[in-house]
Amino acid sequence: MTGQPAIKHGLWTGLGLVGPLQARVSGNMPDSIGDISIDTRTLKPGDLFFAILGENTDGHDYVAKALAAGAGAAVIDEAHADALTGTGPLYVVREVLPALERLGQAARARSTARIAAVTGSVGKTSTKDALALTLATQGATHASKASYNNHWGVPLTLAKMPESARYGVFEIGMNHAGEITPLVAMVKPHVAIVTTVAPVHLEYFGSVDAIARAKGEIFSGLVKGGAAIINRDVPQFAILQEMAKASPAGHIISFGRDSSADAHLLSVEIFPEGTYVEASVLGKSIKYRLGAPGQHFAENSLAILLAARLMGLELELAAKALEGFHAPKGRGSQTRLPIGEGHMTLLDESYNANPASMRSALAVLGALPPGEGGRRVAILGDMLELGDEAGPLHAELARTIEIEKIDQVLCAGPNMKFLFEALPKSRRAGWFENAEALAPRVAEALQVGDVVMIKGSNSSRMGLIVQSLMHQFANSAGTGAA
Repeated sequence: MTGQPAIKHGLWTGLGLVGPLQARVSGNMPDSIGDISIDTRTLKPGDLFFAILGENTDGHDYVAKALAAGAGAAVIDEAHADALTGTGPLYVVREVLPALERLGQAARARSTARIAAVTGSVGKTSTKDALALTLATQGATHASKASYNNHWGVPLTLAKMPESARYGVFEIGMNHAGEITPLVAMVKPHVAIVTTVAPVHLEYFGSVDAIARAKGEIFSGLVKGGAAIINRDVPQFAILQEMAKASPAGHIISFGRDSSADAHLLSVEIFPEGTYVEASVLGKSIKYRLGAPGQHFAENSLAILLAARLMGLELELAAKALEGFHAPKGRGSQTRLPIGEGHMTLLDESYNANPASMRSALAVLGALPPGEGGRRVAILGDMLELGDEAGPLHAELARTIEIEKIDQVLCAGPNMKFLFEALPKSRRAGWFENAEALAPRVAEALQVGDVVMIKGSNSSRMGLIVQSLMHQFANSAGTGAA
């Protein structure tokens, strides 16, 4: 976790686990445990292993392996107790996930940290990471790992929070209405951010307004007098504002391009290595540099500065820290790859996609200059969970591609066929049924100097394209950051 100090006396004492877990102990109770794990592949000696029941696996099948690997103890349910007794120290509970939730709640109750929670249709992970990076310059900071933002990821992150943490940053996600409310009730943030609202998971909601109401649930968990930070530019701002007013929030603060926002952009300059930003934040003009290129990063940096200021940081120090933020893998990271007698630049946006994030990624591609003789090339996979609007929302991207002067587009998936057919023939580089069919053909479509952006929803598996290019080109001559 970002900024987290070394644990000297254990994350939890063995005895201190019994009450929150509501467990009976089988075997020798550990003196303490150093961390918490739900995955034997990353488990460290001394960890407490939770046998979580997943969609495809049951953690109870891995308890013996976890204990053999040095786990300090395992949390199991009563149904598996007889079979696992004798394998090592066990905390036996009625159900494992509720026990993890109780431990997370106990961690929050003992903590004196200032806590922020982040949600949004786009940008919540990068905003969480950048805020954690900023806060870590001033004190020990605990943050959600990767996208641990669901019904098990949030309590797991809470349970892993050291008592010594000065700050905490939690990402909270959802696919359906009502999912954020119980998660934010556990987190109890002092500051809650909604980065944006967009047609994501539209097939489960029916309208973007309904998505806004689901995102606005994050304000319900604010501590009394806490702050709600809302994107002023979204058409659903009024919905979010009303939900914040009905919550325990004592402050409602906005950010965006709109000059009426409490923090608003004055100018943005995107270059290959980052973004120069000039902004007005709480009435003060400030200039700073982000270590990642993109208008969307610039906009979300305003929410980060507001949150950091509300959590006690000086504005200038927070802005300076953002120079160290770089786009994560799959969310805008850049790699320079050798090709022929020169290089091309790979912009990896393969982690996920929706119409808003796709437009943002295409805007970044449009802002990056190709090398001599090169082109801007977009390799795009289906955006999923869009319901009946899937066809029009894919076809509408043709307009963005024209505005951003994208030269060539390779498409994969049935939904992307709508975009492919909406493109002028001069921009059509090819359509394929899926990423697996496209992967072997990508390299032959690229040339020296190209800037190549790859993006699609997780299930469209566009990460295969990234892996294919990295394997074919990076392995031949090494890699370097672009």
